[in-house]
Amino acid sequence: MPYSLAEQLRTPEEIAAYLNAWFTEAPDDATSIVRVLGEITHAKGIEQVARAAGLSRESLNNALSENGDPSFATVLKVARALGVRLHAEAA
Repeated sequence: MPYSLAEQLRTPEEIAAYLNAWFTEAPDDATSIVRVLGEITHAKGIEQVARAAGLSRESLNNALSENGDPSFATVLKVARALGVRLHAEAA
């Protein structure tokens, strides 16, 4: 059976754990973090996430594309739409 990200990320807790793993793995690689956020968004359904974030599907898709460069406000909206919050901790 092929791997399905959507099946692995059913709850906000699972999404948060996946994002935190990427923050740990590549803390300074914004491109990878945006790519992972895009993968999660597509796995959850881009239409649904865009609607919950108050964004158009097209603008969200562009922001999270390979060449996308989303604003921090967009990242926060997407995180909220996915049911997670970003937080800081001492380095």
